[in-house]
Amino acid sequence: MSKPIDSLYVFSGSSNRPLAEAICRHLYVPLRETRIERFSNDNIYIQLGDSVRGKDVFIVQSLGPPVSDNLLELLMMIDIARTGAAASVNAVIPYYSYARSDKKDEPRVCITARLIADLIETAGADRVIAMTLHSPQVHGFFGIPMDHLTPMSVFIQHFDMQDCESTVLVSPDHGYAKRAAQLAIALGLSVAVGNKRRVQDDQVQIDNILGRGLSKYRHAIVIDDEIATGSSIMEVVRVLRRIGLEEFTIACTHGLFTGKAPKHLRKLKGVREILTTDTVALGDKKRAKFPSYFKVLSVAPIFAQAILCNYHGRSVGELFEFWPPHARG
Repeated sequence: MSKPIDSLYVFSGSSNRPLAEAICRHLYVPLRETRIERFSNDNIYIQLGDSVRGKDVFIVQSLGPPVSDNLLELLMMIDIARTGAAASVNAVIPYYSYARSDKKDEPRVCITARLIADLIETAGADRVIAMTLHSPQVHGFFGIPMDHLTPMSVFIQHFDMQDCESTVLVSPDHGYAKRAAQLAIALGLSVAVGNKRRVQDDQVQIDNILGRGLSKYRHAIVIDDEIATGSSIMEVVRVLRRIGLEEFTIACTHGLFTGKAPKHLRKLKGVREILTTDTVALGDKKRAKFPSYFKVLSVAPIFAQAILCNYHGRSVGELFEFWPPHARG
């Protein structure tokens, strides 16, 4: 028999309360209060608003900017729930920062993705639920169960309502090519991949785009896991325009849009839409920097379903990042 829903407690850090509220609406449970303050010495103070003894606790916290503060909030909330005798403590991390730091590619550097995984485990989390890790191998850094979710169902639902005639789906680099190919199969589109080299943090170079007959297409869906500075997207559009494509849809899971990214993306010609999900809270000020064709697709139903599956002990396989290409909806 299913457990009564009143033992499922959802709390939110300060990084993405709107998504936490949306998740709770889908679960038909209240978002429990969390008191978060900062002392004059810059120390963070956190108090959960309800006793968690014997409850299954889910803490929603994206690791977007300010990353260090949001990470510390998450670790403190996990520790509070663990020492408060919660039945289980589940860290729901829609955006997992530092996932790029998955290997030692230079001397004397930190594999930060693994370090953060160790910190989350040490704080007392029993499970982690995340979405679209930049480096999928980060999944293996955890010694506790981790559900690596995909947002593809919301993109499929969106593009199924669009006219995708003469459209090709493009990944900026080989790192995202497999996921892009899965979406292309689901939408019945061809896929192309950019040959990208990162010159600096905010500068990339794409020498060519690998794909058959690209010049016959008029419209490209350029999709990536994350848009920060927007340099990869701008370079892909430049090369595609040189090939002969005229219209573009820009999409990503994690829209950080740091620095002048909104300004640069707004200046791109021929853009139909700019799409992202709500894994990162943008705020009204940043949203106002984008044109009317900027849209945020909610992944709250996906996280709500994953939470319910875990709460009731059911499989979450159909929600996983590497879901079968035929999966729809």
